[in-house]
Amino acid sequence: MDGQPDEGFNGGANSERELEQDRPHSARMYDYYLGGKTNYLVDREAAQEVISLFPSIPAAARANRSFMHRAVHYLASERDVRQFIDIGTGIPTTPNLHEVAQRVDPGCRVVYVDNDPLVLMYADELLDGTPEGKTHYVEADANSPEKVLRAVRATESLNWEEPIGLSLHALLHFVPDAADPYGVVGALVAELPQGSYLSLTHCTGDFDPESWAAVIDVYISSGTPTQVRSKDEVQQFFQNLEMVDPGLVVAHRWRPETGSGPSLHSDAAVSLYGGVASKT
Repeated sequence: MDGQPDEGFNGGANSERELEQDRPHSARMYDYYLGGKTNYLVDREAAQEVISLFPSIPAAARANRSFMHRAVHYLASERDVRQFIDIGTGIPTTPNLHEVAQRVDPGCRVVYVDNDPLVLMYADELLDGTPEGKTHYVEADANSPEKVLRAVRATESLNWEEPIGLSLHALLHFVPDAADPYGVVGALVAELPQGSYLSLTHCTGDFDPESWAAVIDVYISSGTPTQVRSKDEVQQFFQNLEMVDPGLVVAHRWRPETGSGPSLHSDAAVSLYGGVASKT
């Protein structure tokens, strides 16, 4: 392991206000969908309300994790990417991004980014990398790309002359239009070296708009700004980038493992677009 939490890590953050134990939390709800145990009754109640509105949300969460695993493995094994930035890390769930990348090459370097005190509590799990590689965790808000980039650069763990894999998985549907999500992504990609890649997933209401409208209401009422987007709107995040085949597709259809087929779930059940693109 080579890494320490940076930029304001506070391992002692445990107040109810800081950790929001008194109201549902999107990261803990996601953990519940995945079958994790890092959640409270208030999270489970809100998650069950979402499940009652959109029963396949756990399948969508699993599809998102599976997409991340395949995308990172693809970039490391077929595109020789050896360094990654993962923004909106969330509660650690094995295998984490660094574990996938370092299985391909133990020397891979990963910087995790989140601004959530809850995630900070579990940062040690994100730093348990190989002796040959480097893993860091920095605290920064995705809505402030300049601060994200400054925090990542401060780790001095990445070579900014070599390709970087930027992962924005299940993040941008929590960045409403008012926060300029396209500007955020554009600012991050602009600083990446040539030959870098953007890997992104995003929930959509394309297949079941009424159910997703109700789901969004649950999140917003819990204090989490949420906005799902159409395929065309998600495609705009990849502007001026070269899409990797098969392009932007429902996440379970992106390079499924040989012999497994896309999945047992329908596109409507997954309702999550995923894609990878290169900066040429």
